[in-house]
Parts: sequence; C-alpha cells; structure tokens
Amino acid sequence: MANTVVLKLVCALVVCIVVTATHVEAEVTCNEVKNDLGTCLSYLQSGGDVPETCCEGMNSLYAAANDTPARQTACRCIKQFASSVSGINEDNANSLPGKCGYSETALPAQLCATPVLFI
Repeated sequence: MANTVVLKLVCALVVCIVVTATHVEAEVTCNEVKNDLGTCLSYLQSGGDVPETCCEGMNSLYAAANDTPARQTACRCIKQFASSVSGINEDNANSLPGKCGYSETALPAQLCATPVLFI
C-alpha cells in the first residue's frame, strides 16, 4: 500500500516536471528535491490548504529538471523523499499538482526508467 502511494506521488510530480520543464541550466540534487517538496508535507499528510511555499518549491524543481537526466534524477530523488516519509495520503498526493495550478495526469511508473515521455 505504501509503495502504491509513493509510486503515485512520484508519477504525479514527475509528470509535472516533464510537461512544464523550462530550458534553464541547472542540476537537480536530492537535497534540492527535499527542500523544494518539504513544505508540501503538511498537505500530503493531512490535506487542507497547500502552502504557497509548496507550489513555489514545485515550480523551482520543475525549472531545474530541464532535461532527461535531470528529470530522471528528480524522479529518483522524489522516490527517495516520498519513501522516507510516513503518512502520505494517496488522494492528497494525486491532487497536489492540480492544487499548484498544473492539470497533468499521472504517467506510467516506467517514467523513472525511460529517457523521455510526453503526454
């Protein structure tokens, strides 16, 4: 069950990265992912209002994940981050991109392994 939630969170967040990535030179690190998504934890676990800093962090992460290797790194880091946190609500994870203004749907789990996937 926890793996399903983590997988859905990863898919939902990575699809946003793939669809909205800009052409900014940057390298994604797991520390950045943790910092960018850390402010989303209250929403992911309990729901309610999404903190503005959460959406700002997502925007920052999407801007940094501007090519295939960066998106794959972001995907791996999101997986690590999500699996290290308990109590993530699947519905909250699925709705987070929409709450931050993105309308993407989740991509298949293979996203982390495949070079490029677009909707």
